[in-house]
Amino acid sequence: MSNALFSYEKPVNDLSRDYAPGSMDRKRLKEAIDEICSRVAEIPLIIGGKEIFTGNTGNIVMPHDHRHRLAVYHKAGSSEMKEAIKAALDAHSKWAGMSYTDRAAIIMRIAELIKTKYRYILNAATMMGQSKNVWQAEIESASETIDYFHYGVHYMSEIYKSQPASENGAINCIEYRPLEGFVYAVSPFNFTALAANLPMAPVLMGNTVVWKPATTSLLSSYYLMKIYAEAGLPAGVLNFMPGPGSVGSKVVLAHKDLAGVHFTGSTKVFNGLWKGIAENLDTYKSYPRLVGETGGKNFVFMHSSADATETVTAMVRGAFEYQGQKCSATSRCYIPASRWDEVKIELDRMMTSIKTGDPRDFRNFVNAVIDEDSFDNCMKYIAYAKNSPEAEIIFGGSGDKSVGYFVEPTVIKTLNPHFLTMEEEIFGPILTLFVYSDDKFEEMMDICDNTSPYALTGSFFAKDRTAIRKAHEKLKYAAGNFYINDKSTGACIGLQPFGGGRNSGTNDKAGSQLNLLKWVSPRTVKELLIPPRWYAYPFMEDE
Repeated sequence: MSNALFSYEKPVNDLSRDYAPGSMDRKRLKEAIDEICSRVAEIPLIIGGKEIFTGNTGNIVMPHDHRHRLAVYHKAGSSEMKEAIKAALDAHSKWAGMSYTDRAAIIMRIAELIKTKYRYILNAATMMGQSKNVWQAEIESASETIDYFHYGVHYMSEIYKSQPASENGAINCIEYRPLEGFVYAVSPFNFTALAANLPMAPVLMGNTVVWKPATTSLLSSYYLMKIYAEAGLPAGVLNFMPGPGSVGSKVVLAHKDLAGVHFTGSTKVFNGLWKGIAENLDTYKSYPRLVGETGGKNFVFMHSSADATETVTAMVRGAFEYQGQKCSATSRCYIPASRWDEVKIELDRMMTSIKTGDPRDFRNFVNAVIDEDSFDNCMKYIAYAKNSPEAEIIFGGSGDKSVGYFVEPTVIKTLNPHFLTMEEEIFGPILTLFVYSDDKFEEMMDICDNTSPYALTGSFFAKDRTAIRKAHEKLKYAAGNFYINDKSTGACIGLQPFGGGRNSGTNDKAGSQLNLLKWVSPRTVKELLIPPRWYAYPFMEDE
């Protein structure tokens, strides 16, 4: 065994490629897109390192061209879920007992494979399977995923280095043990990086995992599994289980060895998992760790001293990048009346220039929403606004699902700060704004704070430092990631740890030590060098 002391210094964030016309990056990405589009992949379950074809299948289509089938996938049933749990438990002892430097080497190799060999194909799978433009795919399925792994190794080493002081005659230490049992990871469709981090953060800390990926992002998730295998991740450490979440969760929540749940998705589903665990508390060997990041109703709040162009740029990027399908997406805005005319002009200039369509046309800023249910949900809210005397649609307001699930980027202006689309999460390219009287600035901040059950992200725009300080305090609990003069999206690993409170989740800050600490169970060890040989203490002696 090597006695070298490894040092994993704080890494530098991966530099995203710009895919400019004529560049080799652009050429290789387009080749990868052609490769993805030219065949129909078959996606199996992976249990204990073996591919399982159940014969109970479903189709994966392009959201922007739903007649084009990208893949057929096999669905896990309850028996396969039981097999996956057994495989995870069987692999636990060996993986937990492996040196952390060996685990780190596998994780670092995964990052290097994505950075070099698989960058273009992983981006292409994300673009075609999840309808992302090239920049949205590059910054997360490539760069953010790489950063999760690089920073994860660094933070793991920092955790292990955190040790108590020893004392005269004794040696003290803390062992950061993996959890006892298996972890259940449930990942969303909207970020390939989250599909990587949710199962692999527990894996990094020595746990074994049963992973339920979102059906609509299965193609990119399957590529991740192939990369992990090539990097040398042992069989059974991570078990890949496509299929209905309700089937898998029922088996998982009833198992005595469930050690934790790592989840990103809807508040409703997370609440259901939490309730299911509560109902089974007497079953478990230990209390399962619950880490969840759920919904958001994120805001841009403009002060009268703010720059209109900067504010509108943040509104448009925050609301319409990836069709508003980010949990951090801007969906409500508060604009001072004295600046509304300027804001309207800038909105008009930007909104009329936006192109919507297939991500294979790199000129398109907005692409398709993920599926028909999402399209129908967006159009329901748009119809509600069209028929309400309290609102008017000032940009967009149409949709077409004949070829792909395209919802036109839509801006609603409302007379009511508690209008439905100001309060409810939509998860689509719909932005609602309210124009407030300048003298109601502080009152409007209170409304902003109390309007939504969520508290994920929020932005405040101002030049006036007193106003910034006031907002900083007034909106303290309104957002777990609070931005000053920046959009509400785009948190970077190692720079802005991500997560929110209230109904937005447990705020365990993905991509930081705070999250990794959830996947260990510390044990304090004291070794006394020379034990005492008599029970009595000096105070007991005679006068």
